Amino acid sequence: MPNWIIRKLQQPDDFKAVAPLLNLIWSEPTTAEQLNEDEDKIPPGKLHYNEEGQLMGWDRPKWVVEDEHGHIVAYAIAWRAPWTEPGALIYNLVVDPEIRCNGIGNELYEVLNQWALEVKATRLIGYMKESDEQSLDFAERRNHVKERHSFESVLDLATFDGGTLEESIKDAERTGIQFITLADEPGEVSERKLHDLYKVTHPDIPGYSGDFPWFEEWKKWSIAQNGVRPEWIHIAKDCERFIGVVTLQQNEQTRAMYHEYTGVLPAYRGRRIALALKMLGVQTARAHGVPYLKTHNDSMNAPMLHINRDLIGFRAEPGSYKMVCELR
Repeated sequence: MPNWIIRKLQQPDDFKAVAPLLNLIWSEPTTAEQLNEDEDKIPPGKLHYNEEGQLMGWDRPKWVVEDEHGHIVAYAIAWRAPWTEPGALIYNLVVDPEIRCNGIGNELYEVLNQWALEVKATRLIGYMKESDEQSLDFAERRNHVKERHSFESVLDLATFDGGTLEESIKDAERTGIQFITLADEPGEVSERKLHDLYKVTHPDIPGYSGDFPWFEEWKKWSIAQNGVRPEWIHIAKDCERFIGVVTLQQNEQTRAMYHEYTGVLPAYRGRRIALALKMLGVQTARAHGVPYLKTHNDSMNAPMLHINRDLIGFRAEPGSYKMVCELR
């Protein structure tokens, strides 16, 4: 008989054990406090179905595995947001490396998969590090296929030399583009302009699917996140129109910054405005003593990969695969 039990997560107490598990698979570390704070932002789940019978709405069931000593040794979550593509569930599953290959992951996955079938989901989506061969093999043996490849890139600021790249800022300004931060023009009017900018540019990200969050939810999960400040949101303006943005987010544990979002309206692309915004982000990070900048880009996002790696010099790091299982 197994010497463990699978049970629903108890919030907030279990997050103390869950955070170290998630830190094994996430790009930047989190804390129990951050996990609990994020969960408190989300109302109780409410699933429904569209006219085609596809799963809609939102929910976030979570399970943990507890060993005979009462220690949490594995965690899983299946979730969708109101804007997630119809029928899809996104999941994380992680097992303490010290006790893998003894059936815990399989049993936990079966619990998650059974719930997905009960709510009539049609797709399970997991994101796994490309260097984690064990997890990739686990997924492929359960009928997952690689659908997309995301690259991770890191810029070490202690050794960074931008050379003439910062001239892109002056070049853009000479054409009438103005650079500000959200701290320069705070308030809902500017925030709604940013929401519109995100909404227009988001579908151009290769692999993007689903709908886009309405203003209040977008604000909650983007510019109002922990680690994001108005002065770290760099905006490019043409007269009063917001035409480009770079948003930085700082991790409280590593003190590093993450390029949470970069976007330029289609009509303004090809003018090095994205490069100028990126360089303003680099200036901000260096001014705050940040050790490194990190970002992720889809493997098919050639323009952004060119800016990050070829021009600025971000270092390539192992990325992740989007693993998808079509449920029958």
